Amino acid sequence: MKSRPVDPTRLDVAAFAKDGGTMDGSLPLSSLARLAEAAHSDAPPAEADQAAWHAEGESRPVRGGEPEIWLHLAAKARMSLVCQRCLGPVETDLEAERSFRFVAGEDAAAQLDADSEDDVLALPRSLDLAELIEDELLLAVPLVPRHEVCPQPLPMSLGEEALEDDPAPNPFAALAALKRGGPPN
Repeated sequence: MKSRPVDPTRLDVAAFAKDGGTMDGSLPLSSLARLAEAAHSDAPPAEADQAAWHAEGESRPVRGGEPEIWLHLAAKARMSLVCQRCLGPVETDLEAERSFRFVAGEDAAAQLDADSEDDVLALPRSLDLAELIEDELLLAVPLVPRHEVCPQPLPMSLGEEALEDDPAPNPFAALAALKRGGPPN
């Protein structure tokens, strides 16, 4: 197996898969602009906050046809998101692990993607691995990030305070009074 220089910003996926290549790296979370937008405004990603990733290429032989081109990707990061209960920062682990099959052309990719459970993409001339990593980490962001137990008690609204001070009358007490023939209280 001949080793070729590999640039993760301009990855030749077909050659990487043919060589059975592997790569590891990390990206500063602050360089992933779309992912950084999801962070809590009081705790944006610092330069030291990193997304670790690992990529492997694979060429799977197919009987009577061209080999299938696969890229296996794993990425991990930790960042502060907005807790949907208390609106404070909540540290959240993001993990993504996905395999992509690459085929020639958008039409073939759309057809295979509809007919298969595999993630199928059109084979580009070069792939920016950082963009793919960011896409996968964005998909790993929970829909409703929240603390198990919020660090500060949640503030009550004015309506909730009034309910605690003056409990509502029991609706069945009024029915009981009507049944006895007296006026409801």
